[in-house]
Amino acid sequence: MSNISRARSLQPERIERIAVFIDGANLYAASRTLGFDVDYKNLLAHFRQRSYLVRAYYYTALLETEEYSPLRPLVDWLGYNGYSVVTKPAKEFTDATGRRRVKGSVDIEMAVDVLDLTPHLDHVVIFSGDGDLRRLVEAVQRRGVRVTVISTIRTQPAMIADDLRRQADAFIDLADLAEYITRRQVEPRPRTMPPGGRPAAVRATPAEPFREGSDIPDPE
Repeated sequence: MSNISRARSLQPERIERIAVFIDGANLYAASRTLGFDVDYKNLLAHFRQRSYLVRAYYYTALLETEEYSPLRPLVDWLGYNGYSVVTKPAKEFTDATGRRRVKGSVDIEMAVDVLDLTPHLDHVVIFSGDGDLRRLVEAVQRRGVRVTVISTIRTQPAMIADDLRRQADAFIDLADLAEYITRRQVEPRPRTMPPGGRPAAVRATPAEPFREGSDIPDPE
């Protein structure tokens, strides 16, 4: 081995700087449809094992009119356990069928944080299937940063917009990540309403923060 080759072999490998950006409603919908709950402690550990995790963001919308939100225990826990939590006021309305809905897109908040942090990163990981994020991914790539998008195509319909999946440098199906970030196994839940009525309500817990009737964005 030459002196140059020996010197190169002794140099430590450069650790990739990474940041994780999680659309809470999207990740919740995808994981529950696949039949598991996310363990956010394991999620952090998974990325820390493979890189230098600069920051992990979690985005969600909260109803200000409620004295207690099922999201609050999760949001508080995340804030004390390594996540930068970004919340925004949600809007409540009744749709054409008379069903109570809650709407609160976090795309703008995520885009601002991603672009702000990009100069300090080698790799951006986005947990979302929202097609509106395609231009954000493109903008990050123009700055020389790699982008991985995590959602799933193993549901009917798929929970990620096709143009977002094509734009990303890499796509990881959430089902393939489940063994590393699973909290506990649960029965898969249908995305659509069953014939003859609405599904039974599930008691909200820190692992199940989004109640029936909340707005889980479609990927388009």
